Amino acid sequence: MADKKYHVLAIAEAANPEWVSVPLVGWSHVAALRKITRCHLVTQIRNAQAIIRAGLSESEFTAIDSEKIAKAIYNLGTRLRGGSNKGWTTITALSSLSYYYFEYLVWKQFGESIRNGHFDIVHRITPLSPTIPSILAKKCAKAGVPFVIGPLNGGAPWPKTFDKLRRKEREWLSYMRFAYKLLPGYRATRKYASKIIIGSQFTWQQMPHKFRHKCIYMPENAIDPSRFNVQRARHAELPIQVIFIGRLVPYKGADMLVEAATPLIQTGVIQLTIIGDGPQHSELRNLIEHHKIAHGVKMAGWVEHKKIQSYLSKADLFAFPSIREFGGGAVLEAMAVGVSPIVMNYGGPAELVTPETGYLVEMSDRVHIIESFRALLGEIANAPEELEKKCRLARERVNHLYTWDAKAKKTAEVYEWVLKRQFVDELTGTKN
Repeated sequence: MADKKYHVLAIAEAANPEWVSVPLVGWSHVAALRKITRCHLVTQIRNAQAIIRAGLSESEFTAIDSEKIAKAIYNLGTRLRGGSNKGWTTITALSSLSYYYFEYLVWKQFGESIRNGHFDIVHRITPLSPTIPSILAKKCAKAGVPFVIGPLNGGAPWPKTFDKLRRKEREWLSYMRFAYKLLPGYRATRKYASKIIIGSQFTWQQMPHKFRHKCIYMPENAIDPSRFNVQRARHAELPIQVIFIGRLVPYKGADMLVEAATPLIQTGVIQLTIIGDGPQHSELRNLIEHHKIAHGVKMAGWVEHKKIQSYLSKADLFAFPSIREFGGGAVLEAMAVGVSPIVMNYGGPAELVTPETGYLVEMSDRVHIIESFRALLGEIANAPEELEKKCRLARERVNHLYTWDAKAKKTAEVYEWVLKRQFVDELTGTKN
C-alpha cells in the first residue's frame, strides 16, 4: 500500500482534530488513511478551520455546508433532550434527519466523479451510529463503485437494573430504539454496502442475519502515539493511584467509584483523581465531604485532551464503572500510557480489556457493582506487583493492536478485498 494505489472518498461528517469523541475518531481515521491511500476527506463545514490548522490544504478536503438543516435540527434537539448531557438517543435520532441532507449535498457535489470512476472506494466513516442510514450506498452500487461503511458502533441496551437511571437521563426514545429500522434507507444501506465494518458485539447481534456475511469486526477507537507518547512514570505501590476520566454524568459511574473507594481512601491504601466536568460535579463534592475523604481525592475538573497523558503517567489504575459505554477511547488512552483499566464487563471497554491487561466487573445492580469494585480495589492494593504486570502488558497490547496506523492498515486490507473480489451488481445482476 506504500504507493497509495487506491483513491478513496472518505466521508466523515464529524472529523475534527481539535475536538474529542466521534469527531476525533473521524479525523484520526482519515489522517491515518491518508498515509497509505489517496484519500480525499468530505466533512461538515464546522470542521473546516480546525482541519486547515492541522495542515490540510483546501484542495485536500471538501467542507459541505449543511448548516441550513443541521443548525435547525441541533436547536430542536437542544430543546427536546431535557438538559445538557442528557437525551443522547434523541440527539442521535434527530441527527439522522440532518444527515440525509448532508449526504444529498455530498452526492450533488461528487456524484458525477463517482459515476465516472474517479474514486476506487467510497467509505463512510462517520456517523458511527448504526441507526443512521446512508443514501449513498445504493447510488454507489448503481455507479459500480464499492461502498464501505463503518465502523458502526452502538446498540448496547440499558442494563435492566438501571432503568430508573435511564429515565433520569431522559432516554425516552431508548424504549423504542429499534424504530430506526423503519427509517428510509435502513435496508438499502446494508443491502448495497460492499463491506460493513462493525465496532462491537452488540452491533453484530443487531445486524440482520442476511447481511452478516458482509461484516468485519474493528473497534471504533485507537490511539495516536504522537498524542500519547509519555510512558507511566511510576511503579505500582501503596498508595495505589486510581484515576477516573469522563463526563460527570450518572451513567459514567463516578459516584459509584467514590462509594467503592471510600474505605480504602480512609485507610490510605489508595488515592483517587477525578478528571471531568458535568452535572454531577456538585453531587460528587458533597459525597466526598460526607465521607470525609477530601484528603485522598483530587477533583481536577475538565482537562484539555492533550494534557490528559500527564495525569495518566502519574496513575496506576484507570477505574471506569460506566454502565453503558459503546467505544472506550479513554480506556485505550490509559492503556497506551501503561495504566491498567478496571471496567464493566459490558459494552465497548470490555472488548478492549483482557484478563492479562486489566480487570472486568460483571454487570449487576448499583449496590453489587459498588461491592465488586470495592473488593477488587482491595485485592489490587494487596498485590501491587500483579497490577504492575498488567500495566506493562496493557501498554504493549495497545501499541501493537490499537494505533491509528494499525487500524488504517486493516481498513486498507478491507479495500483490497472489496476491489479484488468478483462481485455481482445487486441492481442489475451483472458481474463486474
